[in-house]
Amino acid sequence: MPEPTRQRRWLVLAICCMSLLIVSLDNTVLNVALPSMQRDLGASVSGMQWTIDAYTLVLASLLMLAGSTADRLGRRRVFTTGLVVFSLGSLLCSLAPSLEWLVVFRMVQAVGGSMLNPVAMSIITNTFTEPRERARAIGVWGGVVGISMAAGPIVGGLLVQAVDWRSIFWLNVPIGAVALFLTLRYVPESRAPKPRRMDPVGQALIILLLGSLTYAIIEAPGSGWDSPAILGCAGLAVLSLAGLVWYERRRREPLIDLRFFRSAPFSGATVIAVCAFAALGGFLFVNTLYLQNVRGLSALHAGLYMLPMASMTLICAPLSGRLVGATGPRLPLLLAGAGLSVSGLLFAAFKAESSTALLFLGYVVFGIGFGLVNAPITNTAVSGMPRAQAGVAAAVASTSRQVGQSLGVAVIGAVLASGARTGPDAFVQASRPAWWVITGCGLAVLVLGALTSGRWAKQTAQRTAALLGEPADAGPAQPTLRAGA
Repeated sequence: MPEPTRQRRWLVLAICCMSLLIVSLDNTVLNVALPSMQRDLGASVSGMQWTIDAYTLVLASLLMLAGSTADRLGRRRVFTTGLVVFSLGSLLCSLAPSLEWLVVFRMVQAVGGSMLNPVAMSIITNTFTEPRERARAIGVWGGVVGISMAAGPIVGGLLVQAVDWRSIFWLNVPIGAVALFLTLRYVPESRAPKPRRMDPVGQALIILLLGSLTYAIIEAPGSGWDSPAILGCAGLAVLSLAGLVWYERRRREPLIDLRFFRSAPFSGATVIAVCAFAALGGFLFVNTLYLQNVRGLSALHAGLYMLPMASMTLICAPLSGRLVGATGPRLPLLLAGAGLSVSGLLFAAFKAESSTALLFLGYVVFGIGFGLVNAPITNTAVSGMPRAQAGVAAAVASTSRQVGQSLGVAVIGAVLASGARTGPDAFVQASRPAWWVITGCGLAVLVLGALTSGRWAKQTAQRTAALLGEPADAGPAQPTLRAGA
C-alpha cells in the first residue's frame, strides 16, 4: 500500500480529531450541566458521580479490547462502529426519563466511545510514521482537548440556560454523522500483521477490578467504610487485580502484555496518565459544584469562570507536542507536574476561593499543567513499542486516563459528600482535603516525569522492545537522550 501524501495524512488526523472532539466535549459540557441535572432528577452527590463514572468505567474497561479488536478486524471498521454507537447513545441520553436510565444510556455511549479515541490514536500512529511529524500530530490531537475545554463550558452553559441539560447530548449527533461520512470516504483500512487472540477472562477481570473499586469509593461515605458491601467490593477489587496479574502472565497472547511495563517510560506514562486525569476529574467536579451551588452562578457564568483554565490548555497542548518533538518528553512533564501541583496548593493552602483573582490564577496554572501533560503521555506510551501492537499500547494509555478520571471523581466526590449535605461553608471546608489530593497528583506527575524520561529509562524501553521480539517504533531518540542526560 503506497505511503499517503502529507495532505492525506493531515486530513486523516483531522477526521480522527473529530472523534476526540465529541468525546471530550461531552465530558466538559456534562460537568457544567451537573447542578441542573441534580435538581431536575433529584439526585445526590453520589448520583452525579455515577453519571460521570458509569461512562468512564465502561470506557476504561473496554478500551484495550477495542484496541486489540481494531488491530485484528480493521481500525477503520471498529472506528466507524464506535461513531454510530456513541451518537446513538448520546441521543438516548437526551431522552432519559430518570437518573437510572441516564446512567444506563451513558454506558451505551461509553461502549461507542471505547472504539473511538484509542483506535483513532492507532490510526494516527500508523499514518504518521516519522517521529517528529507524529509528535506534532499528537500535539494537534492534544490541542483538540483544549478546544473542547474552552468551548465545552460555554456551549454547555448556553444550552443549559437556553433549553435544558438534555440539549447538551444533541451536539454529538451531527458531529458524529459528519465524522462517519468522512471516515468512510478518506480513512484507509489498516490491521496489525499479527493480531492477538481474544482474552475474555482478562476482560472480565478488568471489569470486576474497576467496577468494584469505584463502587466502594463512591458509596462508602453513605454506606460506611466498614459496611459488608464496601468491604466485599474492596476485597473483590484486590482479588481481581491479583487474578489479572496471575492469569495474564501465563497467557500466550494476553489482553495486557505485562512485559510492556518493563519499559520505564511506558510504565511512567501509564501512572502519570492516572494521576493527571485524576487531578482533572477532581478539579472539574469540585469546581462545577462550587461555582454553581456555593457562588450561585448560572451554568453559563460558571463556564465563563473556567475559561482561563480551558484557554491555557488550548494554548499549551500543541506547544507540548512541539516540545516533545524537539527535546523529548522530560521538559513538558516537569512543567506539567509543577503546574498541577502549584494550582492544587493555591486552593489547599492559600484558599484561592476567597479571592476571584487568586481563583483565576489557580485556573490558569492548572490549565498550563494539564495542557502540557497529554502529548508526552501519548508519545511515550507509543514510542519504543512494536508498531504491530500500536492499538493496544495506545489503548493502555487511554485506559489509564479514564481510570484516573474515574478515581478522581470517585475520591473527590467521596471527600465532598458530607460537606455538600451541610451547606456552602461546609462544602468549602470539605473541599480542602480534595485540593490536597489534587496537589499530590501533581507532585506524582513531577516526580515520575523526572524518573522515567532520562537515559536509564530509555535503555529499559530498548530492552523491552528487544524482549518483545518485534521491531520497535522509534521515538525522538537523540532529543530524549539530551533531555535526560
